[in-house]
Order: sequence, then C-alpha cells, then structure tokens
Amino acid sequence: MYNGPDGNGQNHNHIKITIGVSGARDMSICGLHAFDQARELGREIIRQGGILLIGASEGFPLWAASGAKEEHGIVFGISPAANKHEHVDVYRHSLEYMDTIIYTGFGYSGSDLLFGRSCDALIVGCGRIGTLHEFTIALQEGKPVGILEGDWSTGDTIKEMLKNSGKYTDMVVFDHDPASLVEKIMLKIKARNNL
Repeated sequence: MYNGPDGNGQNHNHIKITIGVSGARDMSICGLHAFDQARELGREIIRQGGILLIGASEGFPLWAASGAKEEHGIVFGISPAANKHEHVDVYRHSLEYMDTIIYTGFGYSGSDLLFGRSCDALIVGCGRIGTLHEFTIALQEGKPVGILEGDWSTGDTIKEMLKNSGKYTDMVVFDHDPASLVEKIMLKIKARNNL
C-alpha cells in the first residue's frame, strides 16, 4: 500500500496556486485608479494563498507585484530578454519586486507563451495588444481568466471578442473588485484541478 511521498501517509505537496497578472506597461491609458487597483490585486493574490507571476515588465504587472510584496508574497517574472543585462539595458525593464526572473531570450511573443503556460490562471487589468495576446494564450491553454474591470476599456474589448468567438465564456469571469475577482478565480482553479 502506498502511504504518500514520505511513506507515512503525509503528502508534502506545498505548491501554491500561481496567478499571472497581465496589463499595460504604459499606464497612461488606464485611468486614475489603475495603480491602486493593480496593487490591491497583487495583495489579494497573496492574501488568498497564491503566488504572483508577471511578465517582468513595468506598468500594471509591476504595480501588482509591489502590492504582493507588501503582503510578503512571492513574485516570479518571465522576461523576454536572454539575461539581466538585456532585460535592463535593451528592454528597459525593472528588477524591482521580483524574487526571481526567468530569462527566456524569446522576445515578447515567446515569453508570452511561457507566461500563459506557467500560471494556473490569468488576471487581466488594463491593457492593449500585448495583454490581449497573453489573454488569448491563457484561454487556448485552458486556463481560467479573470478580467479586472475599471476606468479602462480592456474588459469591453474582451467581452466583444468572446461574443464574436462563441467560445470560452465559462472560463472567463469579470469583476470590478480585486478581492472578489481573485476569489472567483481561486474557485475556478480549484474546480478545474479537483482541489
């Protein structure tokens, strides 16, 4: 009879749920409350037992990372750059708030794919084409996706995309409140993975 990983019936699988946050690097498109919403989103991911994964760039994801670190959470970044020098000097991305960065060397398109595959779910804030790219990858990878609505039009764009596609509507949840959105996403992840 198998008694678990330690032979005594104890399961020591402590892998936490990883939630990716996607959003604009240039937050001038996001409106006044986006900074606060992003930080609160990062805080809630940690408060509700997750770890945060971002695309290792500025803007909305980095503000989410700052909130996660306020709660003493773990933040991973996936960079399009091949190394730290390229990350900072070529892509002009920050090293702040991340516990570790995985340097892919795959540019934005390739790192977006790894990002979408590495998280258990994705939450989208304000954003443009890069954010929509990460959104579609997460959907096609079968991941639950949360859309944080706010003073930006990203949620409306995604609603229109979903309406026109006729697919995936059961995998996507919308909310204006970061705490409520993270809670909904956690429930979807647990249901999907039988946790």
